[in-house]
Amino acid sequence: MVVNQWVPAAHRGDAIGDSARRMREMLLRRGHRAGLFALTIDDDLRGEVRPFADPAARAGDVTILHFALPSPMTEAFASLSGRRVLQYHNVTPARFFAPYDAELFRVATVARQELASLVGRVDLALGDSDFNRSELATLGFSPTGVLPIAVDTERITRAPRQPVLDEVLDDELTNVLFVGRIAPNKRIEDYVRLAEHYKRYVDPHVRMIFVGRPDVVPRYHAAVRALIGAYRMPRERFLFTGPVPDAELAAYYRHADVYVSLSEHEGFCVPLVEAMATDVPVLAYAAGAVPETLGGAGICFAPRDFEYAAEVLGRLVYDDALREAIVAGQRRRRLDFAPARIERALDRMLEDVC
Repeated sequence: MVVNQWVPAAHRGDAIGDSARRMREMLLRRGHRAGLFALTIDDDLRGEVRPFADPAARAGDVTILHFALPSPMTEAFASLSGRRVLQYHNVTPARFFAPYDAELFRVATVARQELASLVGRVDLALGDSDFNRSELATLGFSPTGVLPIAVDTERITRAPRQPVLDEVLDDELTNVLFVGRIAPNKRIEDYVRLAEHYKRYVDPHVRMIFVGRPDVVPRYHAAVRALIGAYRMPRERFLFTGPVPDAELAAYYRHADVYVSLSEHEGFCVPLVEAMATDVPVLAYAAGAVPETLGGAGICFAPRDFEYAAEVLGRLVYDDALREAIVAGQRRRRLDFAPARIERALDRMLEDVC
């Protein structure tokens, strides 16, 4: 069987593109002819990903569209003669961008309109979480299902050590880690507020580390920086690394005392799986798909009480018994994202659609 996947952009380190490449490997191992096509491709991925203009992109028995952004792929996908599977990776609601970037507000609005335009034009609509699947069902898609993101945790767990970075991070400070874009839905400003409560009531020796693109919403990043200044907090305690290679990302996970998620909207949240794979205890605000991805592991909290969050953060850092119990639970949960389970879900999807 020819099973093609379409992704608007293929960039190394992007969760959607990385998952699609991993799914392609699974399909090939199962004897399928599997193609992966994108509109834009990193130079080092051109051996794995082919241009969308290639006629082979439209020759699949089954085509999977990974949807997270508006693109010319949407209408082309709807007109295919083969079986069509929508894999929905969530669109950040436009309201988060309204105060900061009119163009991103427009793009998010158009993305949801394009998503809705596919209702009744696909054979199967999948979310990578039940949170996303529910949105598809609300829009009118049927049938729907769940196919989790195929997370390649080995790129972190087997990465070579970074002696210089290891030495920098292995000091007297508590390392609190976040991985992802510096974007309004991630509520980066609340890490500043959490740090203020933590240093006031628990321990002043804390460093907030943000690994990910800082330039997605420049006005928002500037507002976060201004808040750090308003609280008169040392700027060196807030480390914005930008995108980093896998080996460096592995070092940040290795030296993280706690992974903290304060996001208000997540459709899956790959870094939670990475944190569980690297035995970093997770403290997360219970919003969107975050509780579902954690599946009872880690510690979720709500409402948004930063005094409480700072207290729990301190316990995760200093209470060895609690930390060990949380890590043990995360080890059990991360088995649900093992490659064999994703492969079985992929098999079921192909059986359902064919």
